[in-house]
Amino acid sequence: MKKEYYLLLIIFLLVIIYVFVPKDTLKEENSPKEILEKRAVFISYIELGNNLRGKSATDMKKTIDNMLDSAKDFGFNMIILQVRSFSDAIYKSSIFPSSRSVVNTEGDELPFDILKYFIKKAHQKDLELHAWINPYRISNDTDTSIISKENPAYKLLDTSSVKVIDNVGIYYNPASNEVESLILDGIEEIIKNYDVDGIHFDDYFYPKSNDIDSTDYEKAYKNNNSLTLQEFRLNTISSLIKKTYKLIKSYDKSLVFGISPDGNIDNNYNSNYVDTRKFCTEEGYLDYIMPQVYYGFLNSTKPFEDTVKSWNNLITNNIELIPALAFYKTGNIDKFAKEGVNEWIEYNNIIAREVMLSRKLSNYSGFAIFRYASIFGSNLTTTSFLEKENLKNILT
Repeated sequence: MKKEYYLLLIIFLLVIIYVFVPKDTLKEENSPKEILEKRAVFISYIELGNNLRGKSATDMKKTIDNMLDSAKDFGFNMIILQVRSFSDAIYKSSIFPSSRSVVNTEGDELPFDILKYFIKKAHQKDLELHAWINPYRISNDTDTSIISKENPAYKLLDTSSVKVIDNVGIYYNPASNEVESLILDGIEEIIKNYDVDGIHFDDYFYPKSNDIDSTDYEKAYKNNNSLTLQEFRLNTISSLIKKTYKLIKSYDKSLVFGISPDGNIDNNYNSNYVDTRKFCTEEGYLDYIMPQVYYGFLNSTKPFEDTVKSWNNLITNNIELIPALAFYKTGNIDKFAKEGVNEWIEYNNIIAREVMLSRKLSNYSGFAIFRYASIFGSNLTTTSFLEKENLKNILT
């Protein structure tokens, strides 16, 4: 009789637990965060050029539909779409000319508003869409003849606001007040006219140039002769980031702003002049940070685990950490990894392991894959295909 009593008691307690205990608490600690986890994929101007340019409007739309279907079916819920890569636009802009990534010649009429179509279709599939902008890059080439007269860079070619840099390309001067206003006007045009979910900058900040901002620095130095060039440049980029954040929130507090800086924290501070330490400790700059932690576990220069933990520990404010991961390295030699040079060839579960490790970090909010073609392209290596399957397994 006692045995039957205890058995009934156990069954009763199990029923109570099943009915009243939240189901989430019964999941494994490292199970996919299906609702909260951001799962982003970058669609760059390269994918747009290879998949859209030269097609009819109908075929372009079908291609966009297929790209978004692939992302959705795989488990992604966030698209980072490069809408302005070279002082241009894939949308109807009164400031920037049409982009060479989607038309044959810069300034040609767009077949349709590509950003508007992307947003419409992405939202139908419950995908967030973040507008990805390169604020300062005008061209990867030093040939100024390819810049159309409709491009705001054209009228600034012979001024201190634009610099042609040998072996680098053509860039806006980040310290130019006119350039800062131009960038902010361009962002305002997007958030005013398009239902984007956020604005995104990548790692192209200060270009490799010793004198792109020399005139501006000299003026600032006269007012403060203790101001170093590094401090001046860090302040310049921080100014744009802070003003961008304020602008976005003035339109809609639900819109988010994030950047995807170099995965090497010191490089940001010393070479790109991006004060990620400030952004990760003070309010009013970012909603999320997406460092390009493009390293393997065996990289002896910047091992993934130590690096992503350093980023997590850097954050003391309320911004979210969304590590960007290097799917493009799968199946390839990693020539800067030293002892880990062959890691991406020898192993096919690196990305999945990186996601699972990152999920345990206190500031983690999701991950991003760079880039679309590396995971959905037609020429995947055997290693890349297996890496893709292993990633998908932890998203379902």
